[in-house]
Amino acid sequence: MQTKKDLKSMTMEELGETVKALGEPGYRAKQLYEWIHKKLADRPEEMTNLPKGFWDKLKEDYRIISLEAVEILTSKIDGTKKFLFRLPDGNIIESVWMKYRHGNSVCISSQVGCRMGCAFCASTIDGMERNLLPGEMLDQVYQIQKLTGERVSHVVVMGSGEPLDNYENLLRFLSILTDEQGLCISQRNLTVSTCGLVPKIRELAKERLSLTLALSLHAPNDEKRKSIMPIAKTYSLDEILSACDEYFEKTGRRITYEYSLIQGVNDSSQDAKELSALLKGRKAHINLIPINPVKERSFSQSKQKNISDFKIELEKHGINVTVRREMGRDIDGACGQLRRRYLSIRKNL
Repeated sequence: MQTKKDLKSMTMEELGETVKALGEPGYRAKQLYEWIHKKLADRPEEMTNLPKGFWDKLKEDYRIISLEAVEILTSKIDGTKKFLFRLPDGNIIESVWMKYRHGNSVCISSQVGCRMGCAFCASTIDGMERNLLPGEMLDQVYQIQKLTGERVSHVVVMGSGEPLDNYENLLRFLSILTDEQGLCISQRNLTVSTCGLVPKIRELAKERLSLTLALSLHAPNDEKRKSIMPIAKTYSLDEILSACDEYFEKTGRRITYEYSLIQGVNDSSQDAKELSALLKGRKAHINLIPINPVKERSFSQSKQKNISDFKIELEKHGINVTVRREMGRDIDGACGQLRRRYLSIRKNL
């Protein structure tokens, strides 16, 4: 059976071609696009200036993807909200809403699961089910904005999945999200994370977008990185950092290096010294992340003194560094934790 095409995943130009092929006036595409991406309508009956005859033509081959919120948890610590969404095919993904002084930030998933296999991450335990469509990525932002009643100003593609492993859908998602005829979120308020897919980093650099690239680094050398991140067996740190340098040269955007601190694994003074030497002379920002413990893994969060000493050591070498504020720890805050708990409960029913 042929799957209907998702209207939410289409650009304005594609909607225009679709409308034209149906023999409808061109302005219908603009009306439809604004209903979906600015007014965040999910159903035809909400789109009051579009005639029923138009929908009768569309419904044969097209649909509007809409996610269903099956669980919403709110942190008693900081107000962070975690959302479990059901996709039209029944798969479950998760997203996080965080409130900051600079605005509301949403962290979205780009895949159902993940195939990168990072040893400290819950998202990858069951492998990857499939890529998300652009409309499924967009609708995480749209549904959260509607459910919270507050505007989303920043979006981070750092939830379940490796965004650059879903490259074409990611680019389309970014294009629609930043379109002035939609939510018009600034490119500068977007962050895309990667564990280090070198060819895709170089491709993204050529797009010359103004978004922030965040590299999941997590180790100061290849040997240690290979022990916790399988991708390190394919691409060395020299290759990855060279691609990141190219990204900076082409976009002028400083790279953020994400470094999850794991007790006894990568949080020693020697690790900090090696990391300083690795990034010396680069326009870089290091984001130190005290890991959220995952019950299926044996890793523990670094002690506060180790975190503080690590930060001080980096600063001694002139490295720009912050410690990420922990958000939503009391509601399964780490990527993939809530989804795994939900699926485990469903499996045992």
